[in-house]
Amino acid sequence: MAREFLEKGYAIVPVEDPDGLRRIQRTIADFAAEHLSVSRTDDATDFLNRISDHVNVEGLNALRLAVINGIRGEGWFRKTYFHLARQTLEAIVGNELAMQRGIGLNVQMPDDDSSFLPVHADVWDGDSPFEAVVWLPLVDCFRTKAMYLMPPEKDKAFQERMGRFKDGSAEDIFKAIENDVSFINIKFGEVMVFSQTLMHGNRINEEDETRWSMNCRFKSLLSPYADKKLGEFFEPITMKPASRVGIAYELPGGFNE
Repeated sequence: MAREFLEKGYAIVPVEDPDGLRRIQRTIADFAAEHLSVSRTDDATDFLNRISDHVNVEGLNALRLAVINGIRGEGWFRKTYFHLARQTLEAIVGNELAMQRGIGLNVQMPDDDSSFLPVHADVWDGDSPFEAVVWLPLVDCFRTKAMYLMPPEKDKAFQERMGRFKDGSAEDIFKAIENDVSFINIKFGEVMVFSQTLMHGNRINEEDETRWSMNCRFKSLLSPYADKKLGEFFEPITMKPASRVGIAYELPGGFNE
């Protein structure tokens, strides 16, 4: 798993808590149905895939915000999300972890250019290179219904030459790397951990189903932070006793008075 992460920039594994995943999917489908005032079928996967039967592009952002606000009120949600990939994170990132406080949600309907995410690497926008993203599909994701990643070796070589695009656009960059990126095929029931130092993004969804995916950043608790700090963007979730003691310790005072 660690070797795959270093070679590909990501690792895809089965979720470690299938019941937890089904609970997450059902909860999100329920919040979506409630917002849209519709009844969903017992098949949450089909309901999410076919959400464009119930909402248009203009109503999509309101739907996404309603679902996000709903899951923020579910005290079990973040813990369950973490346990979908805990062992994978411990193998790749470490066993003392900080977790992003808010979990992101992406909903990309067919032919919707408003959910288009230009090529980027999160480290370009204030994220630490020590972070890894846990990317969770709530439906099967494939081809343009999925995200893409630039393989590490090609990514490194390209980023070293990126100065030539200083007057260009993100789309210019994508056109230059288009033949090298890999679209991630990942099924519901799997989870991906990837390095957000790599260029990634999505294109217009040309499939006939809607993409639903979630993302959350994790990092080793004591590794360097960038603009997004502990206590603001991140919070500790698996701090060891010695780290708790060390962080709280203060040297005795009075010697320099």
